Amino acid sequence: MDGVHDLGGRQGFGTVRYSSDAPVFHEEWEKRINTLYGYAVKLGIFNMDEYRHAIERMEPRHYMTASYYERTLTSLATLCVEKGVLSLEELEERAMGSFPLSLPLGPGRSNWPNKRSFQIGQTVRVRSDHVSGHVRMPGYIRGKVGVIVKQSPAYPFPDAHAHGIHADDEPTYDVQFKSQDLWPDTTDNALVHVGVFESYLEFIT
Repeated sequence: MDGVHDLGGRQGFGTVRYSSDAPVFHEEWEKRINTLYGYAVKLGIFNMDEYRHAIERMEPRHYMTASYYERTLTSLATLCVEKGVLSLEELEERAMGSFPLSLPLGPGRSNWPNKRSFQIGQTVRVRSDHVSGHVRMPGYIRGKVGVIVKQSPAYPFPDAHAHGIHADDEPTYDVQFKSQDLWPDTTDNALVHVGVFESYLEFIT
């Protein structure tokens, strides 16, 4: 899903501003929301891919103006309404006003048909897929070529897991890319490692 959230690898935003001693929480309510979302996952009300996708589904202006934990709150509230845990009317009554939720859930997809395993040292290409639903493939590696350097244990395929669709678990591969292949003539020479699900990769023939 090419949404406003997929900013990794994008250019033109200037230097990343950060503080090495920034607090994890700035307000008490942030601690409560973080705890509630973790507890909801533990109870099985929703999974982490559903949680991530509910943030991705936020209306773009809302997403860009919201803080980190406001996005967590929006995702938690949206999923609790969608799962029938509470209603929007109850939220708005407690908030004493409107309570913005994420946009409706769209279709997902299952594993790539006839997918095959890859080997360490193999050169692969990332599929040029444009997915309307949840996807854990950053846009800047789409269609790019890299080398597999490591394999991680199988995990539920996120494109399906975020949408309640059955899919086989599959491994992720640590794929090594050359920075110049990702951003030609605009970066220093470096190696970039990305964890890529099996269904996102294809053999180079």
